[in-house]
Amino acid sequence: MTRPTVFIDGEAGTTGLQIAERLHGRDDIELIRIAPEKRRDDAERARLLNQADVAVLCLPDDAARKAVAWIANPRVRVLDASSAHRVHPDWTYGFPEMLPGQADAIRGAARVTNPGCYPTGMIALTRPLVDAGLLPPEYPLVVPAISGYSGGGRSMIESFEGRNDTPITDAVRLYALNLAHKHVPEMRKFGRLAEKPLFTPMVGAFRQGMLVQIPLHLRMLPSPVSGGDLHRVLAARYANSRFIRVAPFEPGATTHLEPEALNGTNQMELFVFENEDVRQVLLVARLDNLGKGASGAALQNLDLLLGLGEGQTYELR
Repeated sequence: MTRPTVFIDGEAGTTGLQIAERLHGRDDIELIRIAPEKRRDDAERARLLNQADVAVLCLPDDAARKAVAWIANPRVRVLDASSAHRVHPDWTYGFPEMLPGQADAIRGAARVTNPGCYPTGMIALTRPLVDAGLLPPEYPLVVPAISGYSGGGRSMIESFEGRNDTPITDAVRLYALNLAHKHVPEMRKFGRLAEKPLFTPMVGAFRQGMLVQIPLHLRMLPSPVSGGDLHRVLAARYANSRFIRVAPFEPGATTHLEPEALNGTNQMELFVFENEDVRQVLLVARLDNLGKGASGAALQNLDLLLGLGEGQTYELR
């Protein structure tokens, strides 16, 4: 039986390398690879893009748009890991667990856009609550989050690891202080929000891993809601998910969460913390920004596109 073919345009980048590494050893997919000396040869890239069953784009946004324009073969399906097409109406959003039926939509799509890492956590926490009517779309949502420095690409990786002329020695760096991060439109659209959330990302001095937080004042919700109510909705939405786990609800629990616990996997954990005395709740998503937030999610979507199911673990070997 002929194996489906996959070409990763941008395999030498952070996400592309991890996708290729996660595919290592699989015999149900044939990976088409470009010769290293031809990575900047547009004609060769276009030839391979039109040859694959699925073209995976691990490129900057403008380069991803250009690569899509080169694809003339109507048989080629595209999975874009950039943010170029995240809110484009003609592209299917590649978060299989977002809604019942979303995985089927991905299976039948010609163009799929991989979600962003921060939006994956944010949407996983909020979309079920909005759909259930517990969180109004008009709620003034704040999204503080921290990621490992690998999310910033090669330049930031080299800076944090002291391998270039602009070393970064900060333990934590707050950024996107213009409050206009490119993930915000994606968060608003797929979170079903009426207003743009106030997104405040940070990068920490660790390579990968991520915590996304959603603080809620229960008194600001239109109907009486408890942390337990929020937890039940999340637990029901992801009850049959292979890759998303909702942690047990423990009111008043004092604990700590470290962002690196799921590194190398395609797993995501969701938490609900509550202080009943002040009627405040903190929702937290923990994931690997290079796993469920990037390459792991891409492999999950790739298997759906190729009709291979979601039976893989997508873990780094």
